Amino acid sequence: MSDERDAAGEAPDVVDPSNDPAAPTSEPASNVAEPQRNGVLNAIAAFSRAHRVPLMIAGSVLAFGLLGTGAVVAGAASGSGGAASATLTATPAPTPTVDPARPVPAAVAGASRLRTCSVADRAADGRLANFQAQVMNAATGEVLYDRGGTTASRTASVMKVLTSAAALSVLGPDHRAATTVVKGAEPGSAVLVGGGDVTLSRTSSGTETVYPGAAHLDDLAAQVEASWAADPANPPLTKLILDSSYFSGDEWEPSWNLKEREDGYMSNIAALMVDGDRDNPGANTSWRSADPVGRAGDAFASELGGISVVERGTAPAGAQQLGKVQSPTVAQLVDKALVVSDNTAAEMLARLVAIETGAGNTFGAINAGVLQGLAGYGIDTTGITVVDGSGLSDDNAVPPSYLTRLFVKINAREGNLGVLMDGLPVSGERGSLGYDDRFSGDNSVADGAVSAKTGWIDTGYTLSGVVRAQDGSTLTFAIYALGDVSDDAKQAIDTLTTGFFLCGDNLSNQ
Repeated sequence: MSDERDAAGEAPDVVDPSNDPAAPTSEPASNVAEPQRNGVLNAIAAFSRAHRVPLMIAGSVLAFGLLGTGAVVAGAASGSGGAASATLTATPAPTPTVDPARPVPAAVAGASRLRTCSVADRAADGRLANFQAQVMNAATGEVLYDRGGTTASRTASVMKVLTSAAALSVLGPDHRAATTVVKGAEPGSAVLVGGGDVTLSRTSSGTETVYPGAAHLDDLAAQVEASWAADPANPPLTKLILDSSYFSGDEWEPSWNLKEREDGYMSNIAALMVDGDRDNPGANTSWRSADPVGRAGDAFASELGGISVVERGTAPAGAQQLGKVQSPTVAQLVDKALVVSDNTAAEMLARLVAIETGAGNTFGAINAGVLQGLAGYGIDTTGITVVDGSGLSDDNAVPPSYLTRLFVKINAREGNLGVLMDGLPVSGERGSLGYDDRFSGDNSVADGAVSAKTGWIDTGYTLSGVVRAQDGSTLTFAIYALGDVSDDAKQAIDTLTTGFFLCGDNLSNQ
């Protein structure tokens, strides 16, 4: 340490510790150089005089400074009296480091709310058979209740929710399917070209069928007759060709039970038919034939009159159009598919989606088409299998967790999904949840609070939608009762759903 001088340029007095009886008698540490020791002594002496510190204490400080880990920093400063000063500074302790390989505790997650409202007794009802369910708070996204919620299983008619959502995304709510008539290649012939409209009716215009807004064959026939008569060169119209090539492949999905057709719940699926191929155009449930295209052709030939030949074929390219009618909108078809669970309307939507997305025009194309239509909603569709648009097949597979997430978006009316929300049955009030055997008795407390799609096939009953709970919360849910089930599974499902309504956001997963 170099000598320090006062402002006058004179060296401060130095006290020789050897003359002080109080000074330590031990030698300084051998590794301290003599000049350094003298500098330190001088600084301490100056500090002692300026601050009235006994030299004995100063010596102790020296010993500490020489032997310890601290460092002595001496500074002399002078005012008019030439006083000197010294400052003691401890060497900073090294900053602790953490071995990167050493495990570090993760941040502690915030405690979730303790919920106390249990539906365990309702969920234990044997009528639910192989039971799966999930419930989500629509506002927070928190899963409140889960029983096999991520396992993909058959949905029954709840599949119509996916079909409708895909159609609203791909086709849009205002899309309509057209049925046309064009001039045939042979003189005196015309071609009836089906465009996938299953609602086209053989009843007289102005007659209300099961499909509100349906087009009528008599209107189409009148257009054709006027167009035909407008060209004097045309011979009499005597031949009708039926073109149903817009759909191809099987008309009946192989996994469907044929009794669905005999019992009047489902038709063969063809691009050309009338009244959903019902015997009774005014009845939702009515026997269907094995040849919807032939039935439509015969009905149109009768409207035209003078037709002696009806056969199958395809329209010539670029043929003159003689007439055109259009189906109800997709929004109207979605309402029909949901509120009374119309299977044929749902299959029409699924096939049109598959065609529009470029997936194809067969049953086999529906999976790719519908999944592409759902992709825009941003929910993972991994593990989902879509065999049909109606849900009749046991081979469909959708996890309840997908439905709870999709219904969050439906409830928020995202994109065109408000159409779907408005088309759902409502407990005790509308559609298939308004029947006498749904939400009756004690479950009527939830009347008007549940908007959901029902489902029923021989091997399962299902329900999925939105609950506006008693406490003001909004829940989305899906319930599957699968396996050996009977009709009273519906009441067990309603009772469990009512439990969700009563518990609201206090629903326990226990």
